[in-house]
Amino acid sequence: MRGTRGLNPSSRTAVAALMIGAALSMPDGSSATARPVERTIADVQRYCSACWRNARLPIDSWNDCTQEVLCRLIQTIPVQRWDRLLEADGEERREFVRAIDAVRKRSQRSRKWTPLSEELADRSARNHREIDELRDEVQRARDVLSPRQRRIVQLAAEGYSVREIADVLNLPPERVSDEKYKAINKLRQAIGVNC
Repeated sequence: MRGTRGLNPSSRTAVAALMIGAALSMPDGSSATARPVERTIADVQRYCSACWRNARLPIDSWNDCTQEVLCRLIQTIPVQRWDRLLEADGEERREFVRAIDAVRKRSQRSRKWTPLSEELADRSARNHREIDELRDEVQRARDVLSPRQRRIVQLAAEGYSVREIADVLNLPPERVSDEKYKAINKLRQAIGVNC
């Protein structure tokens, strides 16, 4: 049986309800044994609610988390053995605790969306403004370069070596190296960087 993780919460709840209803109506689930299973489900729900409260999960996710635990239990433990879920020891209890832990961890890891604070929005706008100013400054500095120097600087910024730039521009490597050196010095002077 495939998990219910990909379903939306209302579909997941419907699937869990169908599964529990089907389990309760199984041939060997007579009305005498159905009542203890219903009581066990109620006990499991109370136990899960206490776990979600202690884990500080948002209250609006408790029902979905409990439904997911019940779905996991249906997949791993026969309904006839659910009366052992809340016993102190046993494989059923360990599986129950494993299901709760898995659901709790998944829920705690899920994204929590919060609105962007005003301060961060201001900082973002200020950063964009600073980037635009820097871009304008670089553009003005770029205007002091010759077209060949611009092309050399562009290729160098893209990761080309001096030898590769020389091959692309059909120039001797010494000439490319000299033009690159001059271009960098012109840019430093235009921007006002003393290095």
